[in-house]
Amino acid sequence: MSRGKYETLLDPALWAYIDAVNAWYPPEITGLPIDRQRAVYDKMCRAFHPGRPPGVRASDGLIAAQSHGIPVRHYQPAGKAARAMVLYFHGGGFILGNLDSHDDICAELCDGTGFDVLSVDYRLAPEHPHPAAFDDAVTAFEWAAAMSDLPLVLCGESAGGNLAAAVARATRRHPRTAIGQLLIYPELGGPELGGNERAGSYIEHADAPLLSVHDIAFYRDVRSAKQQSPDDPTFAPLRAGDFSALPPTVIITAECDPLSSDGAAYRDRIVGAGGQAFWREEPRLVHSFLRARTTVPRAAEAFAGIVSAVAALGRGEWPY
Repeated sequence: MSRGKYETLLDPALWAYIDAVNAWYPPEITGLPIDRQRAVYDKMCRAFHPGRPPGVRASDGLIAAQSHGIPVRHYQPAGKAARAMVLYFHGGGFILGNLDSHDDICAELCDGTGFDVLSVDYRLAPEHPHPAAFDDAVTAFEWAAAMSDLPLVLCGESAGGNLAAAVARATRRHPRTAIGQLLIYPELGGPELGGNERAGSYIEHADAPLLSVHDIAFYRDVRSAKQQSPDDPTFAPLRAGDFSALPPTVIITAECDPLSSDGAAYRDRIVGAGGQAFWREEPRLVHSFLRARTTVPRAAEAFAGIVSAVAALGRGEWPY
């Protein structure tokens, strides 16, 4: 794989991470059957797992949905009462991931904020195309709102950021609406692929390491139901016509990621509707940098900022 302009833009520690990911999960794996992709991805996630912090306990459960159970994992800080609950939706392009793939991230988020974290194992495509994942995410929100008195903060990365944003819109009139949301390099249904110069990162970083516009198109296609409308805001939150009444929102993206412009556009739509939103593009980082936080100082710094922002939102404070 040619490193191109990223050879010098990204530092050696990040390249070591990228090379390790590609050794486990090479770009060409999208040509394999989905079940094979999942098996390889799950092995990679186990290899990167550094273990849970000692001050966190976790328990698994099921949320009863109309025709199935939604697996969840509840993380709690040991020995102290939480002030908020974070509803976390994992990444994986809507086809990968589960409670184990992001277990370490959720445990560290719990430890760093002192909040409960509820990780949601929503249904995956292609077996369950849109709106299955969205429906599960909303059901999990409604369950958490009914079962806990804690203020709710929505959080998700990549595909999970899409779900968090869609849930924020769908539940903005709910009596227990979220008091904040934090989205990490979210896929929000930005410019049509192959768009014009105004598409920003979709052109500038079309062939970025670990996520390309080709990959985005692949994941969108697999997720889509027959005759899926690209203007459905539950599928593409940026296509909504009304961005009012959304909770205080923080969006963190990576500079070298075609999805970065989605974060800027989402912030602008919320602010334009009179809401409160902040977008930060982390310089010289790539999509999936959360998994690099243990080996790449820049990623560790960005993750610490994310934890701090979630903690502020959960306390009802604006972090910026």
